Amino acid sequence: MRPWQWLTYIFFWSLFLTVMERHSLATWSDFMIQFVRSFTQNTLTVIPSLYLVDYLRPAFKNASILSVSMRIVLLLMFAAAVSMALVTLSMINFGWLTYDSRTFILNIVLNTVLSGGFTTVFLLYFLRSYRELNALKLSFEYKLTAQNDLIKARTAPHFFFNTINTLVSLIESNPPKAADLLQHVSALFRASFSGTREISFEEEVDLCEHYLAIESSRLADKLEVNWKLPEEDIMYDMVITALTLQSVLEKILLNVVELTTETICINIEVTWEQHRVKIMIDVALPKKTLIINHDLRQHMNFYIQADRLRAHFGQSADIQSSVASTQIITIIDYPLQDVGL
Repeated sequence: MRPWQWLTYIFFWSLFLTVMERHSLATWSDFMIQFVRSFTQNTLTVIPSLYLVDYLRPAFKNASILSVSMRIVLLLMFAAAVSMALVTLSMINFGWLTYDSRTFILNIVLNTVLSGGFTTVFLLYFLRSYRELNALKLSFEYKLTAQNDLIKARTAPHFFFNTINTLVSLIESNPPKAADLLQHVSALFRASFSGTREISFEEEVDLCEHYLAIESSRLADKLEVNWKLPEEDIMYDMVITALTLQSVLEKILLNVVELTTETICINIEVTWEQHRVKIMIDVALPKKTLIINHDLRQHMNFYIQADRLRAHFGQSADIQSSVASTQIITIIDYPLQDVGL
């Protein structure tokens, strides 16, 4: 928190402590003196201690949680004793308090013990919250890793064997084309095993083109893809989670292109307006080949890809697909702040 936020907490905490002692305060002037004393003392205890803890963070990194906690408690207790002594002596000097050595020492000891107790309670609460947040973070990262592994597991087997078969046939008939195909395969598999991460949109388009080039070698004339992309200076600032668009195109090829002998046209239009990226994939369904729409709707879901997208761009990110009798329209939509504005 910022210093003014800490001062706000200290103000109300000091007011609470002063109100708790109101029965021993005869007049409003006594009340104000006690409040100023409490506020000054707490400020001198907390603010310097927090800055010192922040300064010592590099030294705390390699220490155990118990060791760091004990050091912080001792630091706050020492700061409380010093601030209590300074404030009390100042008030005695101004004539607001009368000096009594026994009361002076007793108040310092009592205040130091209370400060240590409150610091311990606060650290226990903080440690519990930290462990809960850390467990949630690990669970979330595990979920993302599992989703990414699931995508790779579903992609790799059929794609790998189909590509190997294509390469075997091309090595004898067309070695240069086989070499080009191997370069496409290398680029795509390198990206697929890099994990869930943000990449530039240009990189994602390149991965999609690698994938489509590989599949075009096998599907021959059954596939036609048209891109409508923003200008290069706009695409330069765009990012997306790796393999999001590629995995959508893969599902379309698996569930539409491979099930027909007709040429399937896929139109991909990308826009970036009002801090949102919208990718529309329009697929014209075959006219002669019968495809049962109900089964197609079940297969055209992108829950895993949408979860991966939300993990990087927020809960408003989504992937929706609608299946009609003549076409499939899939829309990838996610927020993206334009840093150039």
